[in-house]
Amino acid sequence: MNLPPLALDMTLAMAMQWAPGLLQQPEIAPELNDPMWLTTRTFVLLAVILVSLSIATVVAALMSRREKLSIEAAMLDRFNHKLRVWWMMTGILVIGFLLHFTGTVLLFGLVSFWALREFVTMTPTRRGDHRTLFWVFFIFLPLQYLLVLFGSHPPHWLFGNRQIDFYELYSIFIPVYASLFIPARIALSGDSKRFLERSAIIQAGLLICVYSLSYAPALLDLDLVRTDGTPWKGSNLSLLVFMLLIAQLASVLERGWSRLAGTRLLAEKINASRTWEGLFGSMVTTGLIASALYWATPFMPWEAGVIGAVVTIMAIAGTLTMSAIKRDRGVTDTGTLVQGHAGVLDQIDNVCFAAPVFYHVTRFFYT
Repeated sequence: MNLPPLALDMTLAMAMQWAPGLLQQPEIAPELNDPMWLTTRTFVLLAVILVSLSIATVVAALMSRREKLSIEAAMLDRFNHKLRVWWMMTGILVIGFLLHFTGTVLLFGLVSFWALREFVTMTPTRRGDHRTLFWVFFIFLPLQYLLVLFGSHPPHWLFGNRQIDFYELYSIFIPVYASLFIPARIALSGDSKRFLERSAIIQAGLLICVYSLSYAPALLDLDLVRTDGTPWKGSNLSLLVFMLLIAQLASVLERGWSRLAGTRLLAEKINASRTWEGLFGSMVTTGLIASALYWATPFMPWEAGVIGAVVTIMAIAGTLTMSAIKRDRGVTDTGTLVQGHAGVLDQIDNVCFAAPVFYHVTRFFYT
């Protein structure tokens, strides 16, 4: 069959356009920037944590058997309790990670519920606050984590093909809507005694225990790029583990540096063991560790070090804030998580302050 010259030229052009796609196999990236993807980086980072905890446990066991300790027995006992907490926290996190993105968000939601319960139990409330607390625990808390779960990729079966980024809502949901609702609902109870104090207490608990902590799983929803603009071919899960690890290390290293070289207290009437030398020492050592772990993140080594120092500042700020609250209430610990060692809020106060700052720095510079 003879084709007209114009038709022949169009046919050849279409064939040349489609031939490469028909002949070549589609490329699949070895590591997708997917919050539900456990990459090699994630497994290596978890392995580093497990090996480090195992070594610390063995060393602590050997030191406990010595008749004459070169360090205080109380300090060793506290360290053993801290190790138990870390093992339990690591196990819980691994279970949440195996349940993928939804399971991880649900896990942090449960931790927020527990921490908020400890916060409210520790602070004074009145009978007129019970209905407000019902809204806080069973409406605002679940909705905040539901919005985080939707993130920038909400389910198609619920929203169709609409491109909605729920960050614009969950970033203001509690600071604006919940903060306005709480005093209004308390006013409806008709009890005006210590009204401002009661409102502020519930608002502070919701802000610290729910809003701030919800930024940790929100990291899983970011589409990350490196400084040069190239997509980061890694799992956001390793970034979340990195942030949690750095926040925990910052508090431990600050305490260690304060004991070794601390002389000037940060806030003597709030916490008699936190020092400026401990803070700066922790910023340097935590920054160096963060730089060594840069491969688990989209950061360059020096960027990871700077972010590690920032996380240290926020982690210590969280610890000091919780110490001030406990002193005000006349309690030593917020609750009992492990026998002899504090409560959930005592373990995550550093993460609560570090998570939103880490999230927004990452979102601003690496998305």
